[in-house]
Amino acid sequence: MGFEFTALAFVLLIAVLIATGVRMIPQGYHYTVERFGKYTRTLSPGLHVIIPMIDGIGKKLNMMEQVLDISPQEIISSDNAQVTTDAVCFYQVQDAVKASYEVNDLYRAMQNLVMTNIRAVLGSMELDEMLSNRDRINTLLLAKVDEATDPWGVKVTRIEIRDIAPPQDLVDSMARQMKAEREKRAQILEAEGAREAAVKVAEGEKQAQILKAEGQLEAAKREAEARERLAEAEARATEVVSQAISSGDSRAINYFVAQKYVDALQSVAAADNSKVIMMPLEASSVIGSLAGIKELVGEMKTPQ
Repeated sequence: MGFEFTALAFVLLIAVLIATGVRMIPQGYHYTVERFGKYTRTLSPGLHVIIPMIDGIGKKLNMMEQVLDISPQEIISSDNAQVTTDAVCFYQVQDAVKASYEVNDLYRAMQNLVMTNIRAVLGSMELDEMLSNRDRINTLLLAKVDEATDPWGVKVTRIEIRDIAPPQDLVDSMARQMKAEREKRAQILEAEGAREAAVKVAEGEKQAQILKAEGQLEAAKREAEARERLAEAEARATEVVSQAISSGDSRAINYFVAQKYVDALQSVAAADNSKVIMMPLEASSVIGSLAGIKELVGEMKTPQ
């Protein structure tokens, strides 16, 4: 009985040793192996055998990309505006040994590091710059945090600022400022439209004045040509009458007298206060002169 009990105990001990010496590592994880408390090697996903009672599992590291939620915190900008901000950080462990033995409590260290850099980056900006340059803030934070976590064997892939919330009174002030800016732009656009309309009207009036001046110039040219032709005709008539006078024809003298008499009658008839015109007895002589002029002109056409 004693021998059987010893054999059974030995079998159970062997089974326990085998169970403790065989380790199955799940996908996405790395385990570190420590021998008497000192790191010896890293176990990748799969089935591994370690020396029982001598080797032991040290740290279990998640090698997949992880999300670190950053708690909201209050930050004072460079222009003394107080805002509340929160963020999210994505990181991945690339070196299990460094992440296990270069930093204590990796999760807490990452969280405090990101919060500190958020205060440093946002605190150096003014409120307007902080609200309008979200991508630039994310880029600066990623560069700083990734550089700081490199000795820990951690790669920071993204840092995103989720919200930047100013106080309510500051939000109301910004809304009034935005409204004033929009009204200002509307007034500027309206003034520019009025100015362009005035310019168009002035250009139209200018073109109308040019066309009017060109028309007046053309009319003056035509009138000058008409006066020139009339003067030529009168000169020609005077020449003809002068030739008739030189030949001793008295009807030519009657022409000049009749012409002056007719001009005088036209002046009298054109007066505004002339309602009744009294014709003198000598008007019959004017008619006779006109008859003589007709005969004179007929005689001049006959030789031609």
